[in-house]
Amino acid sequence: MKPRWESGPKSLVLVRHGESRGNQADDAARSAGAEVLDLKERDADVELSDTGREQAHALGSWIAELDAESRPTVVLASPYRRAADTASLALEALADAGLQVVYDERLRERDFGALDRLTGAGIRARHPEEAERRKHVGKFYYQPPSGESWANVAQRARNLLSDLRHGFDGERVWMFTHQAVIMTFRYILEEIEEADLLALDREVRIGNASVTTYRREGAFLELESFADTTALDRSPAQSTHEAPQAERTDHGH
Repeated sequence: MKPRWESGPKSLVLVRHGESRGNQADDAARSAGAEVLDLKERDADVELSDTGREQAHALGSWIAELDAESRPTVVLASPYRRAADTASLALEALADAGLQVVYDERLRERDFGALDRLTGAGIRARHPEEAERRKHVGKFYYQPPSGESWANVAQRARNLLSDLRHGFDGERVWMFTHQAVIMTFRYILEEIEEADLLALDREVRIGNASVTTYRREGAFLELESFADTTALDRSPAQSTHEAPQAERTDHGH
């Protein structure tokens, strides 16, 4: 059942982080057919690329030009560096608003556990039993060794949404987060079936620094836009996207 919102935020905006050095490493690994990403940092410490920083500034300029009723009043962010830095750089354009970024671990990237930094080719070569298990269980419920499934991420999102129902009435909440988290918010808020969610994930390439917006209409948060890249389209910043699903490692660095 779709969650009802008799109280809570007036709007909810989900922002994917700008391009990261992990995104670049993933692209390079796929192009080279490598089994492991050339990435030394732990996932939480992966930085924005130069392009990602430009995207964050472009996003901030766009936010500053929005009408007063569309700008954020509350900002939450994943504590992972690429999302946290996207938020802080974007908010530089709203310095006079006095907004503070509140870090919430429930917005962090999905934990890939023992498979972290491995490409699809690397998983098939080094952990064929896990590749087979993922194929059998399916993307949504597959949990890597010591890692998280999409269903686990959805549990985090449900918990956060429950908190937002209390004490945030009328607020415009912006959340800077990651691709899988955005998809699981759609799963919950729109009551999307598993198969339909995975089909959507196959079809849509979520851009870095893109914006997904919900507005409260009556008792429900209704989707207004998904993976909107207007902020980048109107700026010199380069647009970058999630790879097509067939080419992904499933890592959202």
